Amino acid sequence: MKINLFDDAAWLSLRPLTFTRPVADLRVGILTISEKWALWLKAETGFSTIPYLELKFKPQPAALLFINGSICPDEALVESILALKPGECLKKGTLLIAYLGKDAAPFDAATADGFLMKAYTGDFKRLLYPEDIFKNNDVELRKDFKLLTQGRQSAVISHTNTLLGDDIFLEEGAKVECSTLNSLTGPIYIGKNAEIWEGSHIRGSFALCDNSQVKMGAKIYGQTTIGPYCRVGGEINNAVIWGYSSKGHEGYLGNAVIGQWCNIGADSNNSNLKNNYAEVKLWDYAKEAFRKTGLQFCGLIMADHAKCGINTMFNTGTVAGVSANIFGAGFPRNFVPDFAWGGAQGYETYTLQKMFDTAEKVYERRAVPFDQLEKDILTKVFELTRPHRRF
Repeated sequence: MKINLFDDAAWLSLRPLTFTRPVADLRVGILTISEKWALWLKAETGFSTIPYLELKFKPQPAALLFINGSICPDEALVESILALKPGECLKKGTLLIAYLGKDAAPFDAATADGFLMKAYTGDFKRLLYPEDIFKNNDVELRKDFKLLTQGRQSAVISHTNTLLGDDIFLEEGAKVECSTLNSLTGPIYIGKNAEIWEGSHIRGSFALCDNSQVKMGAKIYGQTTIGPYCRVGGEINNAVIWGYSSKGHEGYLGNAVIGQWCNIGADSNNSNLKNNYAEVKLWDYAKEAFRKTGLQFCGLIMADHAKCGINTMFNTGTVAGVSANIFGAGFPRNFVPDFAWGGAQGYETYTLQKMFDTAEKVYERRAVPFDQLEKDILTKVFELTRPHRRF
């Protein structure tokens, strides 16, 4: 089976995380949304997204089944989608969930003209705003854990560890020594060739994806996912790190989402609760204003390639855009625009060439090519976000 995961208005409201990827490439739980659908449907997945992103995130040209890329699969939803006949679409209210074409002709997802509508009455998890990622991470992590481990046996866990509960799964090549793993509060998943170093304390639900590392003495609380090729330390709570990013030192990260190729300097902290316990607001790109989240706990949203220097202090509900480079004393403002260079004392534009010079070095350390396609995407993001850099 071949399917395409299409973007709707959620792509806009999930910025800045989606400036560099389709919605279905976001990670929530252990897997990205695309990876979830691929496993649930045993399918090859493609993307129907913004034109400049389709150069990297390509569609499946022969696919007739299209699924909303902001929606996470579950058993009931998959059953309803598989029951669709050619020319039918599945909706909940006005939200288009999926459609099955009769041929490869283009389809207007805004109207679903010409398709017979089937109503879906069940519930499901959907990403609409950046904070939905850490809000839904526990539920999705548990679902992904079951999906990935059912009927399989964990690799052997070293006797040097203290284990609480037995909901722990290690993939081949995973290493954990002299640490505490508490799965009484949720499952713990350790990916291929991932490592937890000595003296770490981990509470489920927790996922450490392939080839990532938890450094010595780390304290990681539940509802947390560390994506592939990351290195983390310090204190982390209810956070999702996409991949290829580092928070390798002491400091607190909580109720947060960190993108790809990010780096958080030593002893940096984010606040996730206001001093007056008031509702947290987040910057909204569509509104060009701060939006109420309905949350009391909300920390840091950091897009791809963003970085901060040592001892950076992030206020409650801070959004850092793509390739923001933050440093210096004091609290940066709650919205740091994309390609901003500076901190509380002021900002200037982080020019594309300087950003490219840094990215080439970062990619080289991970043996990943920083090619022209990556440069073209970042150049487009630089142009799209120019109005926000009012320095």
